[in-house]
This record gives sequence, C-alpha cells and structure tokens, in this order.
Amino acid sequence: MYNEYDNLSFEEQLHLTESQIIQRHNQQMFLRRNAQLLQQELELEAELLEENPELAQMIHSLNMQEIQSNQRGLENVLGLEESASKKQSVWSKFFPGLGGG
Repeated sequence: MYNEYDNLSFEEQLHLTESQIIQRHNQQMFLRRNAQLLQQELELEAELLEENPELAQMIHSLNMQEIQSNQRGLENVLGLEESASKKQSVWSKFFPGLGGG
C-alpha cells in the first residue's frame, strides 16, 4: 500500500520516526504537567473554600445567580420566538397574501 513515506530513504524514515517519537513524548510530558497543575489548583481551591465558608457561600450564590440569569435569558429567547410567531399569525389574518402564515 502506498503512503507518503514510501519515497523516503530508510535514514529519512528513521529520522522522521524519531522526531515523531520526540514530539509525542513532549506532548505527553506537557499533558502530564498540565494535569499536575490542575490537580494542585483544585486542591488549593478546596482548601481555600474549606477555610472560608463565607467565600464558599458567596461563590455558590454567584453561581446560582448566573444559572438563573441564563435560564431567564433562555426563556426570553424562547418567549420572543413564540411572540414572533403569534405576531405573524395575527398579521396573516389581516394580510393573508403576505405569506409566512
């Protein structure tokens, strides 16, 4: 089966494979370090919240406000769509030839 490496010499293929291994290794090291940093961040956050119940309550309150705001926004969008379809049906009663109704 033909692939993009068939025209390369053995040395070129070996070098390419070596660079791919190095690239994969570097990527794995980056991901491992990133995971360690995220774990440390979560541990520090948990410790901070445990030591400061007022902060935990404030964060909870802000999160709840954000959720409620998002829900109201979604309801508003759905309400606008519903009201637009009602307006359209009202207009179609007066002007049946305009389409959309």
